[in-house]
Amino acid sequence: MAAVLDSVRALFAQDAFTIAVENPGDVVARETLLDRAMGPNRRRKSSEALRRNRVPAEGLALVARDSSGHVIGTVRLWNVEAGISPAGEPVPALLLGPLAVDSAHEGKGIGAALMRAAIAEAKTRDHGAILLVGDAPYYERFGFFADKAQHLVMPGPFERHRFLGLELKDGWLEGAAGLLVASGRKLARAPMRRAA
Repeated sequence: MAAVLDSVRALFAQDAFTIAVENPGDVVARETLLDRAMGPNRRRKSSEALRRNRVPAEGLALVARDSSGHVIGTVRLWNVEAGISPAGEPVPALLLGPLAVDSAHEGKGIGAALMRAAIAEAKTRDHGAILLVGDAPYYERFGFFADKAQHLVMPGPFERHRFLGLELKDGWLEGAAGLLVASGRKLARAPMRRAA
């Protein structure tokens, strides 16, 4: 991960932001940013059902920081099973989202930098495909297309034309069909104390 992030840092240093792996101290800033960027209904989306009570895929929770170290962008990827292969086996994949950039920093290439860093790190970690729900005109430039997800469905309502896939390994999603299911690690919960 360090090599990928070092090259991103060098590339975007002139724009006064860096890309880094999210740390536990980023939680409040990330959640505040997502609430502002995505609105009050963000937790009702079908994608959220796959993320709920899960931990992002290892090394694939990234933030953009301004020159003062404040979180100004975020992207996370989550382990899912992308339906079943023609051989009847679950197809491991990643679900990207949400991607958000602070409105005061839009137009600086932060979202694109987060996307490129996330895709590069997913490749480095040997993942086969990434899926997302988003605007095709934006995500097609990164290689995401609806035909890669055409036989897959999200849990709950979703807009078919916005359900996109990117194969990191050729043919990874070929023949995959069915419902996306969360497969990542569950969020650890603190043990509950019993009253004496």
